[in-house]
Amino acid sequence: MKTVDLGTFTEPVLICGGAYGNLQALKALAELQLSLGISDACVIHSGDAVAYCADTEASVQFMAARRWHAIKGNVEEQIALGAADCGCGFEEGSACDVASARWYAHAVATLSVQSRQWMSGLPRQLTFSISGISARVVHGSVQQTNRFMFASLPDIEFEQELDDAGADLVIAGHTGIPFTRTIGNRCWHNTGALGMPANDGTSRVWASLLRPEPDGLGITHHAIEFDALTAAEGIRAENLPAGYAHGLKTGLWPSLDVLPDRERVTTGQALLLDGQTFHLTRRASIAAE
Repeated sequence: MKTVDLGTFTEPVLICGGAYGNLQALKALAELQLSLGISDACVIHSGDAVAYCADTEASVQFMAARRWHAIKGNVEEQIALGAADCGCGFEEGSACDVASARWYAHAVATLSVQSRQWMSGLPRQLTFSISGISARVVHGSVQQTNRFMFASLPDIEFEQELDDAGADLVIAGHTGIPFTRTIGNRCWHNTGALGMPANDGTSRVWASLLRPEPDGLGITHHAIEFDALTAAEGIRAENLPAGYAHGLKTGLWPSLDVLPDRERVTTGQALLLDGQTFHLTRRASIAAE
């Protein structure tokens, strides 16, 4: 299965990406889901269910048991293929590349046959409509699962991706940093990662809420507090790279290898997106509150 169409949503939809084996963050998301009155049928994960954190099997089963919608990130693709590495797109020999060998080996070693089958059965992308808006959920980009689409990329890069998507709204993950980028009368929205803070010096992780409005759609960024200490202890207990345990507590990534210059210089600056809503009308004009 490459793309699955979920049809039309008439209720709010909660979206996250990059759970990264962080069971504590998944539990915090479920608490947010409950507080917002969101049904399991209206939760979507945009890939990389496992990565840096220790609770790989429990995290996959947490999502699978709830039957949340999900797509394959590059990690799910690689595990399903029996590949030797995570396929994250890290530069060979970089700090991220070296660390990934350890957490990927842990994920492969600890996942059950049932969890591998769940990953293998996931689609690559999802499409749906909500409040008259057409949407496509991807992991990295429309054509490349592990492409890093950061907010600082020029308009033309997003324009091409939106053209390829054939949608008013593209929802993506993979970069680990949330943002909403308007390109003409269309929108590229990155939820940020659920499993690792956004390199902004806080221990918050991120998800997003899509809410139908009378004339279109509201897209709201949500920062989520979780039990970072327990998640960090799990990383240390499994002898996974300690930099990620430190990152959970401090909100600072252990390596900035993947970041463009503009994102690199904002390291440690707390994001101000929590609760910010962007409005997408059926005419596809967007404004931020």
